[in-house]
Amino acid sequence: MSAQRLLVDVHTHVYLPRYAAFLRTRSSVPRIFTRPSPESGKPEERLLILDDEPSSGRPIGAQYWERDEKLKFMDRHAIDVSVVSSANPWLDFLPASTAHTLATELNTDLETYCSAGPSLSDTLKRLYGFGLLPLVPGATTASLISTVEQIAALPHLKGVIMGTRGLGNGLDDAALEPVWAALEAARLVVFLHPHYGVDKHAWGDKENGHVLPLALGFPFETTIATTRLVLAGVFDRYPGLRVLLAHSGGALPQLSSRLASCVAHDPLVAARLQHDARYYLGKLYFDAVAYGAEELGFVSDAIGRADKYASAGASAAASSAKGTDGTAQKRLGAQRMLFGTDHPFFPPLSESEKWKSVVENLEAIDGVYGWDEADKDAVRGGNAIALFNLGS
Repeated sequence: MSAQRLLVDVHTHVYLPRYAAFLRTRSSVPRIFTRPSPESGKPEERLLILDDEPSSGRPIGAQYWERDEKLKFMDRHAIDVSVVSSANPWLDFLPASTAHTLATELNTDLETYCSAGPSLSDTLKRLYGFGLLPLVPGATTASLISTVEQIAALPHLKGVIMGTRGLGNGLDDAALEPVWAALEAARLVVFLHPHYGVDKHAWGDKENGHVLPLALGFPFETTIATTRLVLAGVFDRYPGLRVLLAHSGGALPQLSSRLASCVAHDPLVAARLQHDARYYLGKLYFDAVAYGAEELGFVSDAIGRADKYASAGASAAASSAKGTDGTAQKRLGAQRMLFGTDHPFFPPLSESEKWKSVVENLEAIDGVYGWDEADKDAVRGGNAIALFNLGS
């Protein structure tokens, strides 16, 4: 099969066996614990990763850590390649020395998880990964840079997955400047993924399960963290930095013009940036985990118009983009969107069902008005092959 016709999943998670074993030793969140099943009475493992989730947690099993289960899922849904990332909350809850040691071990484990898996061809594996950085309060610059260097040296790790807290002060913390520089130099992709959501009091007292935190809290967290990076000038200082946003960038595409207006009316912030705030959407990458064709189309429009908002000294290519029509704009945006599933979360209720996260996100890609088949193939896999330099 042509590399441009592959189906590549860039948003798919694992709790590696070493990490799961560590969570089993804990008595507070995050933790894995065992209780009798209410249905069968047999022991079953449960996972707690969020402070406010029900005390019974969620069921967890082999699909969360066994490579063969990941491959069975891929085969069932005709996914050719997966770029696997450790699931939240990563190492955020650990002291710096423990986080550094565990990051090093888990990165080696993930390299083995990928390299020992099957191949599609002589040059292309079915599994690649995002490594972990020990981004916790108290972590030293030396420990962070050494971990970036470790990940860059592992051939099947193509980036890092990162939460939004950084060293405790967010991702616009000046202490992270050497990290951004190292990631840019190493050509590693940063997969920015939420975990904390927003202030829990915003959800009120009515019991709504996980719906509000996951549907709204996670995307808003991503929106805020990415906006802080933009406002801090990170993408001006590190123009080669490649950041992939989970959940199609949250609310950032929808709010980007409002953001640009607020920046323009605030001289303090406007003076920091080299471009209109909307320009930076064209420097980001977005997973296509939005579950709807209209939403994906809107995101691609917002990305595709970005070069219209470059500074007066923009390139000729950027200037020519000012004349693109709506379809051309949407097609331009498609070049920075990548298919994902969020496996192994949100499983089907029946063993015989396919996962809605796969079916609905593929249907969404197929239904975007203005994308031709080449655009859709790019979002399904071609963009990921290029971004992660797979198979070369």
